[in-house]
Amino acid sequence: MKNLLEEISQHVRNAFEEAGYDASLGRVTVSNRPDLCEYQCNGAMAGAKQYHKAPLMIAQDVAAKLEGNTVFERVEAVAPGFLNLDISNDFICDYVIGMSESDRFGIETSEPSTMIVDYGGPNVAKPLHVGHLRSAVIGESIKRILRYMGNTVYGDIHMGDWGLQMGLVIYEMSLRMPELPYFDDSFEGEYPTEAPFTVTDLEEIYPAASSKSKADPDYKAHAMEATLKLQEGHRGYRALWKLIMDVSVADMKRNYERLDVDFDLWNGESTVQDLIPGMVQDMKDGGFAYESDGALVVDVKEDTDTKEMPPCIIIKSDGASLYNTTDLATIRDRVAKYAPSKMVYLTDKRQDLYFEQVFRCARKTGLIGDECELIHVGFGTVNGKDGSPYKTRSGGVPKLSDLIDEIEDGMLVKIKENTKAKGEDISDEEAYDRARIVGLAAIKYGDLSNQATKDYIFDVDRFTSFEGDTGPYILYTCVRINSILRKAAAEGTDLGTCRIQAPVNESHKALMKAIGGFNSEIMSAYNEYAPHRICGYIYSLSNAFNSFYHENHILTEEDASTRESFLALLALTGKILKVCTDLLGFEIPERM
Repeated sequence: MKNLLEEISQHVRNAFEEAGYDASLGRVTVSNRPDLCEYQCNGAMAGAKQYHKAPLMIAQDVAAKLEGNTVFERVEAVAPGFLNLDISNDFICDYVIGMSESDRFGIETSEPSTMIVDYGGPNVAKPLHVGHLRSAVIGESIKRILRYMGNTVYGDIHMGDWGLQMGLVIYEMSLRMPELPYFDDSFEGEYPTEAPFTVTDLEEIYPAASSKSKADPDYKAHAMEATLKLQEGHRGYRALWKLIMDVSVADMKRNYERLDVDFDLWNGESTVQDLIPGMVQDMKDGGFAYESDGALVVDVKEDTDTKEMPPCIIIKSDGASLYNTTDLATIRDRVAKYAPSKMVYLTDKRQDLYFEQVFRCARKTGLIGDECELIHVGFGTVNGKDGSPYKTRSGGVPKLSDLIDEIEDGMLVKIKENTKAKGEDISDEEAYDRARIVGLAAIKYGDLSNQATKDYIFDVDRFTSFEGDTGPYILYTCVRINSILRKAAAEGTDLGTCRIQAPVNESHKALMKAIGGFNSEIMSAYNEYAPHRICGYIYSLSNAFNSFYHENHILTEEDASTRESFLALLALTGKILKVCTDLLGFEIPERM
């Protein structure tokens, strides 16, 4: 079914056409003056010059054609040429009933296809930090939105597991633990299967090695040599690398599980190393790759470029591959295995130029055809209250686990305060479980409610508030709805037989109109890769419900038919909120 605005617009477009004007002028929007009308059309203003006619006269002509149209309760042409529109109670009621009886609440989906979302992107042997939050949270939501629309979607973490950082860790370990068999070239036995280090050790080893490499050229040279040996297949280094991977990935999975982020593919740069030589040779044979200052590059500039576009480097002058190389090989691998129609990449927006180079190179060299679209969704930074990148009190970059702990601890305090104020007896285990669920909503909603490209301030106090545009407020609304429905069922109401009826007052109608906005907002989130559109929608829907709740006695409504209509609308509101919170990646607790 058409979304609500499109349905209304179609009637207004028909009226413009019947009045002798261009139908495209009949676009309707939600009124920016709700005190004057519910919807508005400004097409007469745009058509005045085209038809050499006063806009008010055009508006009056169209209003006359809409007279008697049952979609509208009121149509008014007002100076200087606006059409003010109020929809009828029967129309909005029928529309909402249609939503309730349709798959996906009436969203029209296109032909399903296969897509890949590349998000997460952590480096092995390094702890996940605050910088990994946005990619994980936004990427997970986009993956869920794409799936909701009927597509087959694979989420790929695409780890950094093959570069210099591996050589740094291996070389530093060789200095600290030279007795290990991995560093003995004469060792021919079976290597130990249990790692001689913990994730805590790795979190200390990598920063130490990185600092040494920056200060000591000889140290860096040894690390680069270790990297080369690993990539060339050194038996001991490969065995040690596997243990580093096992320990790191296990820790990553624990952290991502706390965020309810799930990857279908745990691939990395190492996954495609064997594809690189053939890919590079194909680029040479095709006349795309050429040598420049000792490096192998592909020109990606286009005649329409308004700023300089450097060539895409495929192989460095020392013979080493780069991120570009592995990203291009990964594109080739994905096309061969999955034939996706889209690949969506989630990274810091400062990598826009990098991905433009890679995407152009992939298309120019034939790694992808016109049937595959490559999209980069760039995001801003997580900042502290001072507006600069979020830091710990000591000035360091906070670990992701510490960030989650901070939110959960703050949420636990509020959960205990709330339950104590209500006189509710709650166990510590239940309190922690609620804090975990609501805390995750606080984190994810706090991030996703911001447009991805914008920086935002990580404010624990604001994120954990039960009031305003926050995750806890949304969950509180959901819990309130579910509580009312449980009480109604306990009192003997058969919710399955309740039917939505025409609204009996303004708050009732406002809730229906808010429900009616679902389709257009979900489609916008889908087409724009923009979870913040869903956040904005459920905040307005929650506000509409809470106004309705405060202005109506739902369970004690004397008229049985009206009471059942209220409950049917609540059930639909709850279902829509459940879908939306699922798309954003958090669950609804039974109680708050």
